[in-house]
Amino acid sequence: MAHIIPITDANDPRLDVFARLTEAQLRNKLEPEKGVFIAESPKVIALALDAGYTPLALLMEERQLEGPARELLPRCEPAPVYTGARDVLASLTGYALTRGVLCAFRRPALPTVEDVCAGARRVAVLEGIVDTTNVGAIFRSAAALHVDGVLLSPTCCDPFNRRAVRVSMGTVFQVPWTYLETQASHWPQAGLDRLHTLGFHTVAMALSDQARSIDDPQLLTWEKLAILLGTEGDGLAHATIAHCDDTACIPMSHGVDSLNVAAASAVAFWQLRPR
Repeated sequence: MAHIIPITDANDPRLDVFARLTEAQLRNKLEPEKGVFIAESPKVIALALDAGYTPLALLMEERQLEGPARELLPRCEPAPVYTGARDVLASLTGYALTRGVLCAFRRPALPTVEDVCAGARRVAVLEGIVDTTNVGAIFRSAAALHVDGVLLSPTCCDPFNRRAVRVSMGTVFQVPWTYLETQASHWPQAGLDRLHTLGFHTVAMALSDQARSIDDPQLLTWEKLAILLGTEGDGLAHATIAHCDDTACIPMSHGVDSLNVAAASAVAFWQLRPR
């Protein structure tokens, strides 16, 4: 039986995880085993449960108790379910809840790079991408377009950020991911050397006079490709491009110089998919 708790005090410390902890505090870098992430909407929460993540608490509009989120309740036991009217929850969190429900989950231990790459033919490597919407959209494209894993540089934003999780539509729970390196000083050389050791041909997506077109058939001759995408605005660092085996770009028309990194990722993943 679900443990339903009506909200009577917005300052209840049990609600801190939804209302007062920053993303950094939720992540808990000092003690990762105590980290938490927030999933939003019944569909995304269900995917997290399908992936085996442990629910800690739910925050739900009262009307959702008999609505689309109803089926989540037995799956989340014995986690408490805090409920209130829509305006009460919005004032508590500072934003309107998507589909009226949030769930706090225990953050899992990340896999190793070797685990993510085991059996993979295509991996995406994200360098310094800090916009949560872009990261979420890239994961959604990766899941849909035959990418087996995602690796991040040390300066990338957290894929378990609430907004990244929501934009990804829960695909961050389906596509294996981890950080390629944890120290900025080890990037890019040590990270790319690691990929080469694992047998990946590295392709930098970048604007360059030396870049080949993304539809060059030579790119598809490699069994294992790592597709590198750079930060918003500046793209990949020069040192990163220099350490890659290849550079590729998407041919443009109408004088457009480039696409948003999330849009470019979808084009690259589809064109470079395993045949």
